[in-house]
Amino acid sequence: MLGSIEGPQDVKRLAVEELPQLAGEIRDVLVDACARFGGHLGPNLGVVELTIALHRVFDSPRDPIIWDTGHQSYVHKLLTGRAAGFEALKQEGGLSGYPSQAESEHDFVENSHASTALSYADGLAKAFKLHRDRDASGDAGRTAVAVIGDGALTGGMAWEALNNIAAIKDLPVVIVVNDNGRSYSPTIGGLASHLSSLRVNRRYEDVLEYVKDKIGNVPVLYDALHGFKKGVKDVLAPQVMFEDLGLKYVGPIDGHDEQAMEAALRQARDFRGPVIVHALTQKGRGYTPAENHDEDQFHSPGAFDRATGAEKPKGRIWTNVFSEELVRLGKERDDLVAITAAMLHPTGLNAFAEAYPDRIYDVGIAEQHALTSAAGLALGGLHPIVAVYATFLNRAFDQLLMDVALHRLPVTVVLDRAGVTGDDGASHNGMWDLSILQVVPGLRVAVPRDGDRLTELLREAVEVTDGPTVLRFPKGPVAEPIEAVGKLGEMDLLRAAAAEPDVLLVGVGPMAQVCMDAAVLLDAQGISATVVDPRWVKPLDEALVLAAGAHKLVAVVEDNGRVGGVGDAVARLLRDADVDVPVRTFGIPQQFLDHAKRAKILGRIGLTGQDLARQITEAVARRSNAAEPVRR
Repeated sequence: MLGSIEGPQDVKRLAVEELPQLAGEIRDVLVDACARFGGHLGPNLGVVELTIALHRVFDSPRDPIIWDTGHQSYVHKLLTGRAAGFEALKQEGGLSGYPSQAESEHDFVENSHASTALSYADGLAKAFKLHRDRDASGDAGRTAVAVIGDGALTGGMAWEALNNIAAIKDLPVVIVVNDNGRSYSPTIGGLASHLSSLRVNRRYEDVLEYVKDKIGNVPVLYDALHGFKKGVKDVLAPQVMFEDLGLKYVGPIDGHDEQAMEAALRQARDFRGPVIVHALTQKGRGYTPAENHDEDQFHSPGAFDRATGAEKPKGRIWTNVFSEELVRLGKERDDLVAITAAMLHPTGLNAFAEAYPDRIYDVGIAEQHALTSAAGLALGGLHPIVAVYATFLNRAFDQLLMDVALHRLPVTVVLDRAGVTGDDGASHNGMWDLSILQVVPGLRVAVPRDGDRLTELLREAVEVTDGPTVLRFPKGPVAEPIEAVGKLGEMDLLRAAAAEPDVLLVGVGPMAQVCMDAAVLLDAQGISATVVDPRWVKPLDEALVLAAGAHKLVAVVEDNGRVGGVGDAVARLLRDADVDVPVRTFGIPQQFLDHAKRAKILGRIGLTGQDLARQITEAVARRSNAAEPVRR
């Protein structure tokens, strides 16, 4: 049946009795695809019936459906004509793991940073309303739909949006709260259904307004009438929080009862004002290993065995090294505390939480709060470790700058998934941090090249008492150790030039291995290369000035955007010291990168030893030609 679905109109044409078969086929496809390559399985198993209902009630893309977070959109992709390519999910040239405008007109926005959908919906609905008010034939009847769940409602931006949405009573927006946290029990029965209908019945609202107008001079009577209605409903459903904001509320609804979801969504759509539809769903629904997975119901497993659910071994990754060292540090220092923004297991803080349960704080998807709360902890005499994905540091930059750095507080920020991450696409590449962090006064930034350096630099970072520190490392298997052959100041000398030095290669973190590979190839071309690892890239070691002055070219290689990163900092350092040596930066181009494996992307953008050696050879040749005298 799924093979016959080319778009939402095909879903609408199905008979009600056919929908369970469709839901079953969708779950089979989800499990098969995620077992092969990994993916956000649990969240999508939980929204199958909900997504079917959305596409039967609303008219996508005329009614845009915005997913928050976007990793819940797999079922939406299957129902909008992309079932045929689903087996290549998250693979190079295949479907993205998030909404993608390049894939389909049904993917309105490419949101994968959480808590944004309600703001998108607010703006869209205001645009629809404005067009409708100007021309009834324009956007009349259009509704902006936002599906928010899987933790996204813990973000402060979502509540800012709710506050604004509630301010316009005829704003055409429907908010579906996908509640898979099991925090509420379903409310069922005729009375609950009747009261839900009553709440979004315009005639009822008109009566209330009429009564208010006619007996406005007797406010106690009106308040009693409204309070009776609200009081009865409060006994049956947890809607108080939303209604206090001025939003109509429907639910809770069993999110796996497709017909109940359809009925609730139709009521919400026809109300023509902001409505919350509260759907209770089960993460991992329909796949026993996911349902029984205690940690996170298979939120985002790697490749796994379909029959048993056993994940295939990943080997030792950077996150493991950080996790183990932090536990050791926690035993040595009782002032260390850790903060996560809904990423306890992915950032490796779960081991610290098990060892020291009173020293861990999960603030939800609220990176801004995480940093300022860390500032408070530091002011209280503790040393907080804030572990987030590098791509999410962007959201907390102001707090790091003005709440932490301004007060010179000892907070250590650990950035996992820094640099090219690959499979999760443009929004998850951690390619901005080394650029934005350069502008923060008093901040120290460390980048380890391997696991041994990670433990070493983490220990150095938490010893800093007069300002914040940042430690960043990439996604995937931890790099093999590269031992230093000497020191240049506090920098590690990894390779000394075999002859008169030509090129100084500055390898930032894991790019040190790329520089080592390039140095061997350069030697074969008669170009002598020195390789150093700065370890701390902010502030830069002054020894770099002397080292650069002994070479003809400096090449900085970093897993970060080329603009404003370490390469620019090195060039500025040498310029300020009047060292006249050209600096070349090799990094990530300032563009949004399509999803693919990390190694594939690094090859595509020229961050391999062979590519680096070729480009440096050409640069040296150009410089030599320019220096030759003109022969007549």
